[in-house]
Amino acid sequence: MVMLLKQLIKSRRLHLRTLILFLSVFSMSSLFLISLGANYYIQRHELVENSLEVNLEYAAKVAQGVDQQLKNTLMELSYSASVLGQTFDQAEVTRAEVNRLKNQSDHFNSVVLADSQGEILKFAPAELVSDGINTTLGVRESIKRKQTYISPPYHSSTNNMIVFVSQPIFDQNHQYLGLIGGAIYLKKENSISELLSSHYGYINHYMYVLDPSNKIIFHPDSSQIGRKIENNADLAFMEQMKSGKMRLTTHQGVDSLAGFAPIPTTGWTVISQQPTYVVLEQARHIVYKFSLAIIFFYLLVFFIFWWISRWISSPLHQLAKIAGSLHTPDITHKIHSVEPWYYEVHKFKLSLLLSAQNFSERISELKHHVNTDPLTGFYNRRGMDIFIQDFMDTQTMFSVIAIDIDFFKRINDTYGHDRGDQVLRKVAEYIQKNFRDEDVCCRTGGEEFIVLAAGTDKEQGYASAERLRRKLEMTLIDSIGPVTVSIGIAHWPTTSSNIQAVFKKADDKLYQAKISGRNCIRY
Repeated sequence: MVMLLKQLIKSRRLHLRTLILFLSVFSMSSLFLISLGANYYIQRHELVENSLEVNLEYAAKVAQGVDQQLKNTLMELSYSASVLGQTFDQAEVTRAEVNRLKNQSDHFNSVVLADSQGEILKFAPAELVSDGINTTLGVRESIKRKQTYISPPYHSSTNNMIVFVSQPIFDQNHQYLGLIGGAIYLKKENSISELLSSHYGYINHYMYVLDPSNKIIFHPDSSQIGRKIENNADLAFMEQMKSGKMRLTTHQGVDSLAGFAPIPTTGWTVISQQPTYVVLEQARHIVYKFSLAIIFFYLLVFFIFWWISRWISSPLHQLAKIAGSLHTPDITHKIHSVEPWYYEVHKFKLSLLLSAQNFSERISELKHHVNTDPLTGFYNRRGMDIFIQDFMDTQTMFSVIAIDIDFFKRINDTYGHDRGDQVLRKVAEYIQKNFRDEDVCCRTGGEEFIVLAAGTDKEQGYASAERLRRKLEMTLIDSIGPVTVSIGIAHWPTTSSNIQAVFKKADDKLYQAKISGRNCIRY
């Protein structure tokens, strides 16, 4: 479009309306692209921030829920420990209490009762395998600590990845009797895994949990459970902030938006995250819909500009066309017909009226003071030069039609100079009738004539000249017979912007017509 504008400027064919429309399209296109970019940036920023906030909020809620669930399990174990402290040597009661603890809720995948030496006394479910002495980490640490204990994840004797939660059992004299504990299987269903695996419907969202040693203890992909995350700069930020939001890169190299929150009871960290590309895709989708909506608006605005540009440029365009024909008789009426509804048009109109008046006065002056050819009444060279200069000043294009009577010397020699003058007057009469009132007819010497056909191109000039040539060759002039003419045509400024070159071209074409057999036109 810029190249087109340059070409129009270079060719001097750039109209005001075209310029207004170009500026309108350029302005609207620039505004559209800027608004599109700004909208995409804002939408992307807002969606990223919203995703971070949602992930943080969800991680905090899940962490809170898991923490409360763990507290509930500890309370249940604490109640069972107090009951067992009074009935530790009653086998039926202890068996019933272990079964009740396992079956009344889905907090544990298995429950065990062990004495102070770690010997397993009772367990549930019944299919649980036990060799009597449990040497797993959970039981050993519980015996060793003799207090409430939540173990880190470890593999049990049955090769399950578990977290062991226990409460110590004391008798009335506060003597340590053993422990009651429950195992949470990290790769199987239970109340904790149900909380951790719940989703809130956010696209491609998932959640996982790290223990204090940065080992994954829960993940939607069960193959990831037990994997330790090492040499990750994002972990340092999590350990420092405890709770927050961040943009991180997964071990698979996926850029993600995450929120994280701690579970106070265990020191675990819940991480809720979503791939960044999903959010950015949403931003692109929103911008796409925004583009479709705003394009319709811009098309409407462009139509309004198109209509306004026509309204603004119309009077100037009319006056510009009039400016090239100030020599026509009804020019003043044409100028007055243009409605000047804004300042520039008003001033332009006044200037054209003054120019038309001045032009008319100069024409009158020419009629009174410029010598004309007394034989034909045509303008002589001096008059012709004034018209040429006026056409050039007003940028009015015109054809130069050079006409020469064929074998005129023979007419003078045969019939005499009086009859030759009669032929000149008759030819001039036909020239005057053949061309328009606004065309300037001149006799430049002897049998040579020049017609300045205003506002025409070479083809139009040729058509007028051909009409004259045919008229003369079919017309008898007294007893002399038909008189033919040879004609050469050039055009200003198409032939050349130099007027001398234009006349030279017309003379050359006239000469070509002569040597081509006469009674013809060359242009």
